[in-house]
Order: sequence, then structure tokens, then C-alpha cells
Amino acid sequence: MASLISVSAVADDSMNVKISPTLDSVNVVHMGDRITIQRDQDKGHTIPKLYAKTSRSCPPFCIQPSVAAPGVETIAELEMLDYLKQASTDNSVIVIDSRTNDWVARGTIPGSVNIPWTKLSVAGNGAWEDSEDAPSANDVMRERFGVKGDDDKLDFSDAKTLVMFCNGSWCHQSTVNIRSLVKKGYPAEKIKWYRGGMQSWVTLGLTTVPPQ
Repeated sequence: MASLISVSAVADDSMNVKISPTLDSVNVVHMGDRITIQRDQDKGHTIPKLYAKTSRSCPPFCIQPSVAAPGVETIAELEMLDYLKQASTDNSVIVIDSRTNDWVARGTIPGSVNIPWTKLSVAGNGAWEDSEDAPSANDVMRERFGVKGDDDKLDFSDAKTLVMFCNGSWCHQSTVNIRSLVKKGYPAEKIKWYRGGMQSWVTLGLTTVPPQ
């Protein structure tokens, strides 16, 4: 993983807006900096303008189904926080921001690493193919996801658990990658999809950080 995440629950009676009845905040280390994930404590806080737009052209911004691919679990915010905790001590779990750099530059989830969806789907339309001017998707799997073997026979026995997200339920970037991974042979049970993505995250007032 690009960075080691250290996570702990923090109790603070002065906080009024909790994550859940028993969880006030979560501390993480993102790119070497200690970050506290919590909900915005300003009760007048509203959804950032970037995510307030409701009408985006489809395609490509089409509403995604509740299941990205058969066998892939769809998760929400509390599960996402649990996976961040796991990733703090277990490098077999990686939380992936699948968005392109222009979106990531506007903020991401603390503890995630950015692997743009185009790294795994070079054609940008769901096709799994390599080209001379782009990194091999198989190389990404071997270098980042724990996959072994050559291109003709990939070994997924030690593959990492991938927790993938993008901009929200109208964003296809992570779902394209998920379907491509499953098609390639990646175990569906080792892929998790945070369908709400950044839009749900910021709608709930959860902490975001700029990229490195």
C-alpha cells in the first residue's frame, strides 16, 4: 500500500454530530499525516457545490445498479470505516479511489490510495487491453493487488481485498474496473464496492483530504 494507516475510535463528549451512536470519530494516517475522520460539526453545513448538481449527462454519468457484479459486495460508510481499520494493520486490504486525477485533486477519503480507473481499463470503455503508451492492467494487479503469474495464467490465491469507490451512484469509473477485474478472474468475494462514493461521503459531512 502507498501508506500505512493507523486507525482508532475517539470518544469526545463535546462532539454533537456523531458517525454512529457509539462512534464519534476515527483517526487515520494519510500519506504520513494524522487525520481525524468525523462528520462536520457545523450544523449549518451543506453539501459542497461540486456534488450538489443533480443533472449530469448520461452517458457517461448514468445511475449505477445496486450490485456492480455478481458476488461483489456493495458497502456503505460504516463498512468503509471498518475496511480502513483493517487496512491499518493488514496490507491484504487496500481502499482504492478509482477516479481520475482531476477529480481526486478536489479531495478524497483519508486512507485511500488513488489508482485511476484508466490504469485498469486503458480503453476507457470497459475493455481490458494494454497499449504501448499505457501501463499494463496485469502489471497493476501484480504490483499492487498481490496477483502472481504471467499474463496467460494469473494466480489470484493471494490477491488483496479491494475496496473501490469513485464519485457516487452516477459514476461508472469503479464499476467498469470491478467488472473488468471479475472478467479477468479476480475473486468477486475479494472486491467490495462503496456505491455512494464521494457524493455520499460529503453529503454526510465526513472528512476529506487533498491528495499528496
